[in-house]
Amino acid sequence: MALREVTYLAVILRIVAAVIFGGILGMERGLKNRPAGLRTYMLVCVGSCLIMLTNQYLFQVTSAGDPMRLGAQVVSGIGFLGAGTIIVTKHNQIKGLTTAAGLWAAAGVGLALGVGFYEAAIVAGFAIYAILTLMQYLDRRMHRRARYLELYIEISQELGIGTLIRRLRALNVEIEELQLESGNVPEEGVRGLIVTLKSKKRGEHITLLEKLRKIEGLVYMEEL
Repeated sequence: MALREVTYLAVILRIVAAVIFGGILGMERGLKNRPAGLRTYMLVCVGSCLIMLTNQYLFQVTSAGDPMRLGAQVVSGIGFLGAGTIIVTKHNQIKGLTTAAGLWAAAGVGLALGVGFYEAAIVAGFAIYAILTLMQYLDRRMHRRARYLELYIEISQELGIGTLIRRLRALNVEIEELQLESGNVPEEGVRGLIVTLKSKKRGEHITLLEKLRKIEGLVYMEEL
């Protein structure tokens, strides 16, 4: 088929499709104010598509070489861009993994379009979009029903760590881990802690947070 070969029509179709699918995936990330948004996803998808087109063109013209060589370099090389979207917060929490994975997947869609594998590119493109949007609801629901809760809290010296532990145990939760933060304390007389709690039952996420906020001497609380 003509659309499977490198022709003017195929080049236009594949690049336009890469722009569309890259834009669809990037729009979802952009609306959520992620590091890599609309233009980044478009460029990744179009760039990988162009590289695969060039690879196929060279093989078609010269009838020599490995037709997958350049595509393999994209798969491994996209890692540097994905790594740039991954950040470690001041509380040693990792953010940006979904964005990085989305960029890598967008590169895969671009490669499939570049080589003319339209069916896989279309199915995968919509599947990736569904994962980034529809699966977010399931992810949040699982998070709310999780028995484990990781928090960064700041307590006054009057409360003290020993008293805090007793108050937490009185709420019928287990303290899995407690780590004292040496830096990033906003004011004198306040201690920062990272605490991992385990509730007795599932689905007590919001209720537990409300009870924790009522502890006297707890200055600040942030869920990690």
